Amino acid sequence: MKKRIVVTGVSGGLGGYIAGQALACGYEVLGLARKKPEKDLGFPVLLADIRDPEAVALAFGELRGTPLWGLVNAAGMASMNLLVTTPPAIMQDVISANLLGTMYCCAEASRLLIRGRGGRIINFSSIAVALSLAGESAYAASKAGVEALSRCTARELAPFGITVNCLAPGPIDTKILRGLTPEQIETVVQGQIIKRMATPQDVWNAAAWLLSEESSMITGETLHIGGL
Repeated sequence: MKKRIVVTGVSGGLGGYIAGQALACGYEVLGLARKKPEKDLGFPVLLADIRDPEAVALAFGELRGTPLWGLVNAAGMASMNLLVTTPPAIMQDVISANLLGTMYCCAEASRLLIRGRGGRIINFSSIAVALSLAGESAYAASKAGVEALSRCTARELAPFGITVNCLAPGPIDTKILRGLTPEQIETVVQGQIIKRMATPQDVWNAAAWLLSEESSMITGETLHIGGL
């Protein structure tokens, strides 16, 4: 039987790529997206704004009674701005999308994974947390929360055979970089051990292992794509 996973943010570059690779590797994929994808992705997509806990609950309600193996929380947003010039509404949106949205999805998925007595959750942080990047205060704060969430839920879910880990990529050539200048991107790249931008395939390679049976002893960790 194919393992079923949920991938959020499939209308975006990275989420859509991860979902497509998972499908090609034999997983049964269900996507979550705020808006309908522009093209057929080859798997069903439920429309839900992850910032809305009721919408998330309804989406995961579609899965009740069916086995679930994994959740990949690839949805999120970024706002690159100094804290003193970031409008409160943007701060709230970033926290809601990145932290609260991840929490809502983890909570709903956990209920299903516990019933199956096993599974995988992968959340997304960012190198912005470890590097304490200027101009990314709200974004880094939201992602630091995701790392703490992952460590805590890893302890809560370990008795059920469920692992929870974070991937923290550096710059990837997706639309989330559109607010950065080439100089800003290069600054981040130079803060990594490997001095190049990551590709979506680099991220999938790590995600594929964390989704696998072979990663059963790895939990509560944040893996930096590019190294620190």
